Amino acid sequence: MSGSPLTLVSHVLCPYVQRAAIALSEKGIAHDRRDIDLSRKPDWFSAISPLGKVPLLLVTQPDGTQAVVFESMVICEYIEETRPDPPLHPDDPLTKARHRGWIEFGSSILADLWGFETAKDVGPYETKRRGLTDKFARIEAELGEGPFFAGPRFSLVDAVFAPIFRYFDVFDAIAPTGVLDGLPRTRAWRRALAARPSVQGAVTAAYPDHLEAFLKKQDAWLLKRVA
Repeated sequence: MSGSPLTLVSHVLCPYVQRAAIALSEKGIAHDRRDIDLSRKPDWFSAISPLGKVPLLLVTQPDGTQAVVFESMVICEYIEETRPDPPLHPDDPLTKARHRGWIEFGSSILADLWGFETAKDVGPYETKRRGLTDKFARIEAELGEGPFFAGPRFSLVDAVFAPIFRYFDVFDAIAPTGVLDGLPRTRAWRRALAARPSVQGAVTAAYPDHLEAFLKKQDAWLLKRVA
């Protein structure tokens, strides 16, 4: 532990935690990180997490008391407001509003990914795969020349989509899903995010093993395709 006034309470696989971790890294903010097992939530965590979810950001205040910030984008917005440089939101109000909309779109993709990765047979798997393909086609139409969502400057939209693409790094190593086929700008964006140090450092080296173990536990169709 570094003794930082900030502690990110996390889980090794949670994509929402990764958003906050990326934002903290991009800002150069020192923080501690504390992983928990969500299948056996410790009492101290249940007592301070209103929704029983990660991430939490524990903020030690000057008087020594600790405040709890919950929900990933609330944490990211808090980080943005308290440490404005470098900015992860655009200055223009309309552009910022559009970014927030695409962040919500990213959250909807994560909801679809849950159904995709936990599907136990081909029917639900293909339904979710088609839905994901359609959503990424919408993103392809929105992207410019890159390398990031809004061009040369990394933003919170990038912090949201980097964990999404990380899933496909693991999925496609098992068996290609085809979700991102024919989407050159999206694929280039995925590569740019994968190379970003903040993105790489948001998980441990064991992340692929943890995700594959989760898929096995779920009896996922994704694994049966290569059995």
